[in-house]
Amino acid sequence: MDQAIFHLINERWTHPALDLFMAAISDVQIWKPVFVLLVLYALIFRGFKGRAFICCVALTLALCETLAVRPLKSTIGRLRPKQVQSVRLIELQKARPKFLTIFKQPRIHRSTPRGEETTGGSFPSGHVTNNTVIGICCALFFRRWGWLYGFITAAVAWSRIYLGAHWPSDVLATVFMAAGLTLLALALFELIWQRAAARWQPLLFALHPSLLETAVPVSHLRGAPEGGGNLPHR
Repeated sequence: MDQAIFHLINERWTHPALDLFMAAISDVQIWKPVFVLLVLYALIFRGFKGRAFICCVALTLALCETLAVRPLKSTIGRLRPKQVQSVRLIELQKARPKFLTIFKQPRIHRSTPRGEETTGGSFPSGHVTNNTVIGICCALFFRRWGWLYGFITAAVAWSRIYLGAHWPSDVLATVFMAAGLTLLALALFELIWQRAAARWQPLLFALHPSLLETAVPVSHLRGAPEGGGNLPHR
């Protein structure tokens, strides 16, 4: 079943427009400037929630990479489809800056089993892990608009099969793994915030009692001392 679904996506459900789209959305180098701008926007213009979001995403990505992606890739050692079969591959044309490659026709060729370069095992997928982490954090921090990132996560997940980099089972299992780790990490960060901020930064904690919730309006606070003094612990 795994191989049947893979060959449907990789070889039959294809189109020239999809070739370029899937290769482009899976290429991190193309989107780095966009991510840098979004990070700066969140840090500068989104206040406490934006900074909390960036910190939680960065820490969760680091934890997933260190505790799950790298260890599992080396321990399981599952070969990628392009390493064991002749599959359809898409190669973007070289361009500087990198995003200009989307205006060039990609090259389509077949893989040589066990002769393809790889960055690690097939499970788990680093691309899918990273985008699942970002997608869940966006949804929990920014609610209605944050869910839109789910479409990007789904497109990236599909692209990894389309490009012959991962088996469908790798992608599906990675989504569940990354989702579970993200929820656990966010719960841990929330617990740390509740304990540490309430003790060491009570005024800030009074304004932001949760990393995920909207700030409490200053007018709603009662008994806030003038000059930023300590507030009673909750």
